[in-house]
Amino acid sequence: MAFRDIQEFVHALEKRGWLRRVKARVSPILEITEIADRVMKRPGGGPALLFENVEGSEFPVLINAFGSMERICLALGVENLDQIGQEIRELLQLPTPGGGLLDKLGAGMKLLEALKNTAPRLVSRAPCQEVVETEPDLTKLPILQCWPEDGGRFITLPLVFTRDPVTGQRNVGMYRMHVYDARTTGMHWHKHKDGQRHMDRAREQGARRMEVAVALGADPATIYAATAPLPPMVPELMFAGFLRKQPVELVRCKTVDLEVPAHAEFVLEGYVDLDETRMEGPFGDHTGFYSPAEPYPVFHVTAITRKKNPIYPATIVGRPPMEDYYLGKATERIFLPLLQMVLPEILDINMPAEGVFHNCVLVRIKKRYPGHARKVVHALWGLGLMMLAKLIVVVDEDTDVQNLSETAWTVFNNVDPRRDIFFSDGPVDDLDHAAPFWRYGSKMGVDATAKWPEEGHTRPWPKKITMDEAIRALVDRRWAEYGIDG
Repeated sequence: MAFRDIQEFVHALEKRGWLRRVKARVSPILEITEIADRVMKRPGGGPALLFENVEGSEFPVLINAFGSMERICLALGVENLDQIGQEIRELLQLPTPGGGLLDKLGAGMKLLEALKNTAPRLVSRAPCQEVVETEPDLTKLPILQCWPEDGGRFITLPLVFTRDPVTGQRNVGMYRMHVYDARTTGMHWHKHKDGQRHMDRAREQGARRMEVAVALGADPATIYAATAPLPPMVPELMFAGFLRKQPVELVRCKTVDLEVPAHAEFVLEGYVDLDETRMEGPFGDHTGFYSPAEPYPVFHVTAITRKKNPIYPATIVGRPPMEDYYLGKATERIFLPLLQMVLPEILDINMPAEGVFHNCVLVRIKKRYPGHARKVVHALWGLGLMMLAKLIVVVDEDTDVQNLSETAWTVFNNVDPRRDIFFSDGPVDDLDHAAPFWRYGSKMGVDATAKWPEEGHTRPWPKKITMDEAIRALVDRRWAEYGIDG
């Protein structure tokens, strides 16, 4: 099922009993965050929340819309997230470990061809332009201050549209926006992200400004796609169309030469001055710590367009688990086949909530030769944003990395620290406060696979204790007879 916009998604959530309307008057300054944080920490993620009476604004606030496994699956139109990965796997027709480069290139072309069939479509009229305000005022929006020591209010779920000034290729990213006043915000795009790359290219071309458009709200697949670490040849909106099985409708902005989702709730049009920066932050971030104030570009709003009766979409981040965990879990499952295309020995990965995506990656492999685990770790550090992974742990195929207790038991038993732990220096996430330098630090690989004699382990490696399968089946059949469960 493809949702046209976030409001259709809200109706679907409410129909299933997965949404709560909050009619009590609430403040966007800290109060909504405290309510939402308590709900998000419930087992399973708690319900989505629609705050209908927000101080200082006529617009309702939607939060925790994607904050459960059921809701993220509904947003992407599947029963479970692995269905999307399986569809990609079938399109790729992944080669065996011995497959050649031409096999992999051919598989990649099949995927790109499927993506092209759902390329975005331009329309002339759009709900997101039912109201056009050329004297924009951001203070009318119910923008949240999330945490006590935040530098102010932040737009937390924006879809930021830019265009490469050389190739013309569109990018959609999700970068938080610190609201300074009625017409300006910070633009927190990291050095490793495409928004920053477009700005650098514009500066190289001699430009002084770069046009930017920000959509608040869209269909759920498009919101997710803005967070996805896509390969450079896969545009976000084409990927969103692939997920929703129909093209995303776009409309041209009123004051800038960019296209935005026609069914967005709000659109902020404007520009970034390439020579201007301002202190952005502090901000209570997804690591569970405050990221410090740093200089970032400034976004100037020249117009706001919106629906007549829009919903303001927001999220909060902080100590996990929170709503962003489920968006990250979708990325983990959807992009596993692309990792396997390059590293077919990988059987599964897990990016646990406690690792906040970039701090820990657990990898299950089919080990085939001495040093195989180390090869996988270094290869992952060389793949896209996986370069930011601070800790990568590799286990054998008989360990379920989705089971953290089983994985911890395996690692704690299998590792000889001097032999199996190794380090590398390189780029780290902008938000890694533990790194000695901004964006640069050390990473650790852990080889927790069973060791072979060729790897210097000459003692016999013990077998795991497992029960005979016939006995397990017998006890399963007779369990009720034992009377243990009453």
